[in-house]
Amino acid sequence: MSIQWFPGHMAKARREVEEKLKLVDFIMELVDARAPLSSQNPMLQQVLQSKSKMIVLMKKDLADNRQTDKWIEHFKEKEIPAIAVNVNDKADIKRVIQLAKELGQEKMDKLVKKGINPRPARAMIVGIPNVGKSTLINRLANKKIAKTGDRPGITKQQLWIKVKKDFELLDTPGILWPKFEDELVGYRLAAIGTIKDQLLSLQDIVAFVVRYMQEHYPNAFQERYNVNPGEEDMLKIFVEIGKQRGALESGGNINFEKVSDIVIRDLRTGRLGNITLETPE
Repeated sequence: MSIQWFPGHMAKARREVEEKLKLVDFIMELVDARAPLSSQNPMLQQVLQSKSKMIVLMKKDLADNRQTDKWIEHFKEKEIPAIAVNVNDKADIKRVIQLAKELGQEKMDKLVKKGINPRPARAMIVGIPNVGKSTLINRLANKKIAKTGDRPGITKQQLWIKVKKDFELLDTPGILWPKFEDELVGYRLAAIGTIKDQLLSLQDIVAFVVRYMQEHYPNAFQERYNVNPGEEDMLKIFVEIGKQRGALESGGNINFEKVSDIVIRDLRTGRLGNITLETPE
């Protein structure tokens, strides 16, 4: 299966990113801590390879801490500094600013050696839609600048944001890539709400989540739904969750769409616990 997804504004955004690269000193790439590799845009990696980069793993409060630590080490092994963030934690925001200052310092030192007065370092912030980019920008600037929302792709244009006197940030629209060759990437991104639910069957997305939890988080799965994590029949699993959570139609039949809504909402809000949907291995 190959999921096609390439609206015109995303093609335009990619061209604008390429054009603006020469204006910045380094890249701040945002990924979702629950799917750090799947939420990296492979198309952007080609565009950005000429610049130094830091990775910010967003929504760490919803991710498995053990896996987040492994992912940070994974990126560091590739000589890419990485940091995990809860945007509501002021200490995390300070750590992002400090890491950005360190990355920008090398460029500033070069300017001083050339006899040029140092300026604030300039970074471009990039990430796929709905990764939390606008919220992070508002926290970094300590005021509401970027629009925020739970709909993918709410940022439509580029703008510069000053972060105290430390550095300047060039915002860019969230960009997805033309298609997902690996269907698991599509399921992971759909599960965490990065791509629109309509692109895939919601029941198929939830079936993926159920199977992943049965393998990696069986205790959390059983605790939430009182369903045997060893059950292989997906129909029985949906029926049991529907009974437990009252997802019934008139006549007592199970409403499978309602079951799917319940499970996906539980995942996205953290009611299933801290879940990461892929590992560095």
